[in-house]
Amino acid sequence: MIQSYKQNPTLEEKYDTIIIGSGMGSLTCGAILAKEGQKVLVLEQHYTAGGFTHVFKRKGYEWDVGIHYIGEVGRPKSAVKKLFDYITNAELKWADMGDVYDRIIIGDKSYDFVKGTANFKAKLISYFPEEENAITEYIKLAFEANKASRKFFMEKAAPKWISNLFGGFMRKSYLKYANQTTHQVLSSLTTNQELIKVLSGQYGDYGLPPKQSSFVMHASVVRHYLSGGNFPVGGSSRIVATIDPVIESAGGIILVKAEVDEIIIKNNTAIGVKMTDGKVINANNIISGAGIITTYNKLLPKQELLKHNLKNKLQKVTPSVAHICLYIGLNGTPEELNLSKTNLWIYPDDGDHDLCVERYLNDNDAPFPLVYISFPAAKDPDWNNRYPGKSTIDVLTLMPYELVEKWENSKWMKRGNEYDIFKEKLSQRLLKILFEHEPQLVDKIDHYELSTPLTTKHFVNYDKGEIYGLDHTPKRYHQRFLQPRTPIKNLYLTGQDIVTAGVAAALFSGVLTTSAMIGKNLIKKIMAKN
Repeated sequence: MIQSYKQNPTLEEKYDTIIIGSGMGSLTCGAILAKEGQKVLVLEQHYTAGGFTHVFKRKGYEWDVGIHYIGEVGRPKSAVKKLFDYITNAELKWADMGDVYDRIIIGDKSYDFVKGTANFKAKLISYFPEEENAITEYIKLAFEANKASRKFFMEKAAPKWISNLFGGFMRKSYLKYANQTTHQVLSSLTTNQELIKVLSGQYGDYGLPPKQSSFVMHASVVRHYLSGGNFPVGGSSRIVATIDPVIESAGGIILVKAEVDEIIIKNNTAIGVKMTDGKVINANNIISGAGIITTYNKLLPKQELLKHNLKNKLQKVTPSVAHICLYIGLNGTPEELNLSKTNLWIYPDDGDHDLCVERYLNDNDAPFPLVYISFPAAKDPDWNNRYPGKSTIDVLTLMPYELVEKWENSKWMKRGNEYDIFKEKLSQRLLKILFEHEPQLVDKIDHYELSTPLTTKHFVNYDKGEIYGLDHTPKRYHQRFLQPRTPIKNLYLTGQDIVTAGVAAALFSGVLTTSAMIGKNLIKKIMAKN
């Protein structure tokens, strides 16, 4: 049964655009198209909207499943801030996390990442005074790679004749950086292995260790947070809550518990969708934010896959890493528990990041290659108003999907005793690490539960429970089919698969998709707004 994000929806027989999925890319498309006068229908298979921006509530607590911090929204004139203001009518507010947004912990040493480019640089040099030249060059390269990205991504939305004539030129500068791994770039600047490990200490934000990840993905994360980290006031649910009225203002609607069975194609043109209950809804355009693998493998008729050779194209990309997350509820306010706003990135002190990952993949009882700890209750100034006397913590690490694959045909929350024992063992390992760094919390835990890649698969419909869509290897950036347009007329893609990982990237994907669809330079229009 289809339900509305708002109660008692009235469905039209036809919409200007149907958007599959309600992640950041989809919501951005919906809001932009509504402002262009379109009536859009956003279809979400989950019981709540938002994709990785949604929250869930249990036992008197609330957890944000995907948003731990956002960069650049603290700068009023940044593209990210202007985009969020545009799609929410400036109703979404942000709280600054303070001077230290990330703390990289390697063994018994810690390194703070502080906001502001000059401050960030000075702090790093204070840790590694003999590496000033390497650090200076590193920051310069991060800025250069991001500057080169503009033409690369612009080409994805450009009219075909422009792409045919100038595409090679528009991609060239960015690919120079994209073709190198993060480790190749860092090791060209310094031989100091500790510095390399610290500089790449945010690799969990995109999931691939330095010897596998493209430098441009790393550079985009570094640049994104140089002006500090921010958190939505009122929690991640405020993102959907502030975008929904914009979509609704043009007659559109967001539906939940609305699972699409198939995109209807006629004469190589997308004309509507068939729901799992058999209902058909028509539209002039279809946008899928469900991920390119899910879209092509699960939502398109098989004959279309064969006709356009899409299976072979998908062989050129791989799903990103999966993860586990321990959601913790505590008795006591963030202030009483002395919880910081700073994210903790915790690493083993032996071996580089790639070695630690390889060791863990070969032996899952080996030390976790990374553990990330976030304190959302401390980041949200509205938290105590909603949940007085309570706090929450998220503890994450990597998890190969293969470790939970044998339970994939079981039902959510009913996967059996063996699965529960498996999860409890992992939970205790993560709690032990938390207590090592926050010993004051030992007797303050009120509730905890662990999500696995099967949880991600259940709620986000990613086949292998991946968190970042596709892997961000150098090879990925050469795949020209990762763009808004598809070989099928009036069928478009959005989300992190057509850009890079993360909420801000998915936000930009919505601009690219709508620009390609309606033939307008929407980023120019949005940036011109006050």
